Amino acid sequence: MGDQPLILVVDDEPHITQLARMYLEREGYRVHSVADGEAALEAVASLNPDALVLDIMLPKIDGLEVCRRLRAENNPIPIIMLTARGDDYDKILGLELGADDYLTKPFNPRELVARVKALLRRRDRFATQASQTPVRLGNTLVDPGAREVRVDDEPVPLRAQEFDLLWVLVQHRGMVLSREQLLRLAWGYDYIGQTRTVDVHIAHLRKKLANSDIRIETVTGVGYKLVVD
Repeated sequence: MGDQPLILVVDDEPHITQLARMYLEREGYRVHSVADGEAALEAVASLNPDALVLDIMLPKIDGLEVCRRLRAENNPIPIIMLTARGDDYDKILGLELGADDYLTKPFNPRELVARVKALLRRRDRFATQASQTPVRLGNTLVDPGAREVRVDDEPVPLRAQEFDLLWVLVQHRGMVLSREQLLRLAWGYDYIGQTRTVDVHIAHLRKKLANSDIRIETVTGVGYKLVVD
């Protein structure tokens, strides 16, 4: 069991952590749970978990601040945010701060397991990408092996999920991909109804690639397309 992925679940509602633990352990994962943001940061530092399921509304330090601090330290741990709110504010803010995905409470625990599996499969995608050839598009080099992007030979820092999304668009350049296709190809799971994740990551890429010859066009009512100026 020691070599099975360790999932850190952070929530102050015992029934949520118990439900998550039951379903994740059933899939063979190890699970550690804590109930506040301070304990979450300590557990990430001491246990080095493989993924983090993080509620937003937490005692001491809220989940958004936990996420912000981890990303400020360049900690790449995959993060799934949990939010009980019906509006988009917390969801988008969590993604802006560097979360990879989110789920709205109450959630189907099987969906949580599917999201965790998808994020952990990212490591397998890394191995596949390592053997692929860098692609130069105008003034921009995208290197899947080094997981680097350079514009005019200057590095562009991308988070892991941002790079995965860009690499999918590069591989399908000139083609229109729906949000559902991008979720499947870049996140690794089928459409489950929450495509805002894609939109926020696209917005991040556009800002970071502002000086690049590549553009991500919106095709209204369909999805996105990568083109080269």
